[in-house]
Amino acid sequence: MEKFVKPKKLKRKRKHGFLSRKNEHSGRKVITRRRNKKRKRITV
Repeated sequence: MEKFVKPKKLKRKRKHGFLSRKNEHSGRKVITRRRNKKRKRITV
C-alpha cells in the first residue's frame, strides 16, 4: 500500500519557511518567541 501523504519540500518552505513567517505579524511573533527560547531551528 502507498503512503497517503507525499511530503514536498517547496510547499513546506512556502507555508512554514522563514520568509513566509516574516511577512505576517503573528509569524514575526513566532520567530521572536523561538529566538528567545534559543531554538536551534527558528523555522522549517
